[in-house]
Amino acid sequence: MKGPLRRSPETGRPSSDDPHVPVLIEAIVRECAPVSGVWLDGTLGAGGYTRELLKAGADRVIGVDRDPLALKMAADWAAPYGDRVRLVAGTFSDLDDLAGEPLDGVVLDLGVSSMQLDLAERGFSFMKDGPLDMRMSQSGPSAADLVNTSDEGVLADILYHYGEERASRRIAHAIVAARAVEPIQTTAKLAEIVSKCLPRPKPGQSHPATRSFQAIRIAVNTEFQELAEGLNAAERALKPGGLLAVVTFHSLEDRIVKRFFQLASGQDPNANRYAPAKADTTARFEMVTRKAVAPDEAEVARNPRARSAKLRVGRRTQAPAKTLAPAELGLPEIQKKGRR
Repeated sequence: MKGPLRRSPETGRPSSDDPHVPVLIEAIVRECAPVSGVWLDGTLGAGGYTRELLKAGADRVIGVDRDPLALKMAADWAAPYGDRVRLVAGTFSDLDDLAGEPLDGVVLDLGVSSMQLDLAERGFSFMKDGPLDMRMSQSGPSAADLVNTSDEGVLADILYHYGEERASRRIAHAIVAARAVEPIQTTAKLAEIVSKCLPRPKPGQSHPATRSFQAIRIAVNTEFQELAEGLNAAERALKPGGLLAVVTFHSLEDRIVKRFFQLASGQDPNANRYAPAKADTTARFEMVTRKAVAPDEAEVARNPRARSAKLRVGRRTQAPAKTLAPAELGLPEIQKKGRR
């Protein structure tokens, strides 16, 4: 019998022999029953969702991830499944092209994985000193590049819009002042700068750098843009009757997913009853979950990471796919003011 799970202060994800406990997987299987046909797991990670979907009845699962480490690790556990698992390098924003065939289901588990947080050299964690990296794909501009070259106003906007950090301007000013002395190259240094700008947390409160690290990670990996494009790509890829299940972990993600499903199901939550009716209110999805599904107490006890999770599931109709623009989904806009 395993000992008690230790959890990450950043995500609550358990740190145990099992690198990934699939959050809300029982709810996904229940809401999507019967699971069958070809599914795509757009956030493969350690493969928890893929394996549970196969166990639940999926004929095949296409596992997509932009992290080379996830695909390298998957080569071992996926081998016994043979051609029931196909591993693909890429981002879920391109999932319709990566799938190459109509799908019966798509599942997306958003956010950062424990194996990324647990490796100090990946630079995601303020709890582990390492290079300021945060790149899920291990390519392109890093968090250090963003922190050391972005205009102060851009940094403040990122912290405020992507992390809901109220002290965004104070923190951005402190970052610019610190990098003028020497470049900010490590997670510990950035966490120290942020922490000095905020009150000391009370017992039970999150680390002062939590929101700032979340915001910078989202910016480095263009996570909101990827999410918007991924939802549109799923709509294009799913067969009539196909299911889209999305698990979010903070309010910003859930707001985008909720908005997508509202618009795609023919609703407009911001509609003015006195305004002319919109010409196109054809439902491209029917909602399987009328409200977001939260974990029950038993799941939170087993897996503390699940405490903030929300699941939304929609079923594709026969209506032609339509692309929703980022602005329609409420994505925050960061003004590119130049770098210095």
